[in-house]
Amino acid sequence: MKLAQPFVRLPYQFDALRLQEEIARFTDDDWMEHPSKLEGNLAIPLVSLEGQRNNDFAGKMSPTAELQHCDYMQQVMGSFGEVLARSRLMRLNAGAEVSEHVDFNYHWYSRVRIHIPIITNPDVIFHCGDQAIHMQAGECWIFDSWRRHKVLNSSGQDRVHLVIDTSGSSRFWQTVREMEHFGVQADNPQLQAKINSISYQPGQQVSLKTERFNIAPIMAPGEVDALANELICDIEANPENNPQLALKYKNLLISLAKDWREIWHLYGYEEAGWLEYRKLLGRTASQLDPNPRALVNASNQVGLNPIIMQRLINAALNVEQLDAFINKSN
Repeated sequence: MKLAQPFVRLPYQFDALRLQEEIARFTDDDWMEHPSKLEGNLAIPLVSLEGQRNNDFAGKMSPTAELQHCDYMQQVMGSFGEVLARSRLMRLNAGAEVSEHVDFNYHWYSRVRIHIPIITNPDVIFHCGDQAIHMQAGECWIFDSWRRHKVLNSSGQDRVHLVIDTSGSSRFWQTVREMEHFGVQADNPQLQAKINSISYQPGQQVSLKTERFNIAPIMAPGEVDALANELICDIEANPENNPQLALKYKNLLISLAKDWREIWHLYGYEEAGWLEYRKLLGRTASQLDPNPRALVNASNQVGLNPIIMQRLINAALNVEQLDAFINKSN
């Protein structure tokens, strides 16, 4: 998700001590290793596919048993009033880091990650773009995951954040627009005046809204068009890209979008068209340059090939999701 600023503080303050009490119930066995096996990076799923212990992004999301045992954590997550995607507790062990990267897969195109520090100290620094900050316990932040970012825990203490993924309603983004001009000015009196403290409410029941439909069985032609055109603009904005190769990729992406629409008009979701969709995706992937950085995005200096693969090729056809989208009782 692209933002106007690297970091935006949201106008909420949560009870970090109460959250610490709730995560103290977990043992080391409850923490899952990072799916890429990054050393010192661990997580406990709170909202996940079918409420199970997994790292999946696509499909019906539900609260996990771990979240259901944490009353205040549910209240915190419900306080935003948003539909929640995959969310979790994330631990960064003492001395560990999240190395520099960009989030560019399909999930992150339309979602933002809310960070609420629970256990932290001043030696935990979050870098994004040209800014670096320490998020204090109980604060609430979002960041621009399209920019290069990393996290360093130079302390002798494990860091734990509550991280909540959401696409956000218009209400959410209105709040972001109201807060983004403050930047990282933590001591700004006007910012402090907007902060709303949300304390633990004993006995309060929370009903969380979680994603049910988050990736289509077959991507709609309009979405293929939009994703392709945005990538074309980013290619053309980088003057260092080879002009001939840039033109080849532009024509390749335009052809993908037009041929996808043609197949869609013939078959829609019908199984008879699945092979045609697969063939088109395969042809497109086969024409990418062998060098993943043959073309580079202007906006974040990431090689284009991985973005095309993750955001378009791998995301456009997910027919295993079809039953969830079609009510067969009708």
